[in-house]
Amino acid sequence: MSGVRRLGARWRRRRPVRTRLALAASAAVALVAVGVCTAAFFVIRYELLHQLDLNLTQSATRLIQENRGGGPQVLAGECRYLSAPACAQVVPAAPAADPGEAYPLPVSAPVREVAAGDRAPYFSNITRFGQPLRMLTTRFGDGRALQVALRSDPVEKGVRQAAVLLAAVGGAGVLLAAALGYGVSRTGLAPVARLTSTAERIAATRDPRHRIELPPGPPGRQDEVTRLAASFNTMLGELEQSVTAQRRLVADASHELRTPLTALRTNAELLARADRLTPAQRDRAAKALGRQIREVAGLVNDLIELARDEEPLPLLEEVRIADLAGHAVTTARAHWPETHFLLEIAPPAAEMTRPGVPARLSRLLTNLLDNAAKFSPPGAPVEIALTAFGDGLEVTVRDHGPGIAAADLPYVFDRFYRADAARALPGSGLGLAMARQIARAHGADLTARAAPGGGALFTLTFEGGDRPGGEALPRARQKPGGSV
Repeated sequence: MSGVRRLGARWRRRRPVRTRLALAASAAVALVAVGVCTAAFFVIRYELLHQLDLNLTQSATRLIQENRGGGPQVLAGECRYLSAPACAQVVPAAPAADPGEAYPLPVSAPVREVAAGDRAPYFSNITRFGQPLRMLTTRFGDGRALQVALRSDPVEKGVRQAAVLLAAVGGAGVLLAAALGYGVSRTGLAPVARLTSTAERIAATRDPRHRIELPPGPPGRQDEVTRLAASFNTMLGELEQSVTAQRRLVADASHELRTPLTALRTNAELLARADRLTPAQRDRAAKALGRQIREVAGLVNDLIELARDEEPLPLLEEVRIADLAGHAVTTARAHWPETHFLLEIAPPAAEMTRPGVPARLSRLLTNLLDNAAKFSPPGAPVEIALTAFGDGLEVTVRDHGPGIAAADLPYVFDRFYRADAARALPGSGLGLAMARQIARAHGADLTARAAPGGGALFTLTFEGGDRPGGEALPRARQKPGGSV
C-alpha cells in the first residue's frame, strides 16, 4: 500500500497543476454523475418491482374476497401470456387434502408453512412455462394458502432498459465532466499561466518591465488568483525600480569616478618623473594626489552606504538632538573657518531626545551644514535652529547663497544631481541623497525650499513617537538615556 501511495505521489509531482486540477474536477463531477445514475437505477428498479408486487397483492385480495370459504383448488392457470390473468391456486397445509388436478405453480414446504400459519406471507421469483414469474404466497383462511403469480419479464426488461439508458447518461456525464474539468482548469488557471509565462520571460530576458494582463473590474471584487497576479505585478514594479536604481547608480558612479581617477593617474605619472620637477612642483603634486585620494575614498564610502538602500540601525540610543547639533556645528566651524555658523535652540527643544544612531544622525547634520557652507558667500552666516512642536522636533538649516532654482528643487536629493550653480564647486552630489536616506531611516522627513529673502532652507522634522522607517523601533535594541 505504501508503494502505491509513493507511486501516486510521484505521478502527481510529474503532472502540471492544470492537468491535476482538470482530473480532480472531472473525477468529482464524474463521481457525482455516476452516483446519481446508480441511485436512479436502483430507484427505478425498486419502483417497478414494487408496482408488480402491488398488482399481485391486489389480485390476491380480490381472489380472497371472491372465493372466500372455498377449498384447495386451481383458480386460474393461464398466466403464460401477458394478456392472461394471474395464475392462482389455493393450497392446503396437508398434502393429503390436495385436489385431484395438478397445480400450475410449484408447491414447496414454505407454501405449506404459510398455509399452516407457521410462516408470514412472502414474494418469490420462479420460472414457469418458460417465462419468469413473480409469485405471492399468502394466507387463505385457516389451513390454506393462496399463491398468485404474474409474468415479471416486462419488469425485468424495463429494468434492463433503464440500466442501459442510465449507463449512457452516466457515460455522457463523465465525458461532459472531463470537458468541464478541462475548461475549469484552463479558465481558473489562466492568470497563473500568464504569471508563469511572464516569470519565465523575465528569467530568460532579465527584463522586469513585463506585466501580467489583469481582467477588468474593481480591485475589491477580484478573485484570489487575480490578486496574486496583481501582487506579482507590484513586485515586478518594485524589482524594475530597484534594477533601474542600481543601473543608474552604476552609471552615475562610473561617470563621477572617471574625473578623479583621471586626475589621480595624471598626478601619479607626474610624480613618477619627480627628477624632472622642482621641489615646489613635487610638493604641489603630492598634495593634489593626497587630496584626490581622499575625495575618491570619500566618494567610494558614500557609494557603499547609498548602495545599501536600507539604513542599518545597529545600536539605537536616545539621542539628544540639541547636543548632536552643537557637535555638528563645532565640526563645521573647524572645516569651514571662513563661514559663520549661528545655532539657536529653543528651550523646549533642548532636552528632547529621539531614538537613533548618533553617528548616522551626526552625518546627516554634517552633510546639511557642509552643503549650506559650500553655497554661502563670504561673510554670510549659516543659521541652524531647533524648535519643538507638541511631541515633535524640527531642525532648520539656512544659508544666504544663491538658493535653489525652481527647476532644480525636485531633484536636490537625487544621487549625483548637481545644479548648474554647483558644478564648479567641490563635492560628488551624494551628500543630500545620503542625508535624506538617514532621515527616512530614523522616521524623519527632510525637505528643501527657497528661503524668504534668498538662500536655501532645509527642514528636518521628527514627528512625535518612535518611527524609524515608518515603524516602531525595537526597544530591545535601544540603549537607555544616552546622548551625545
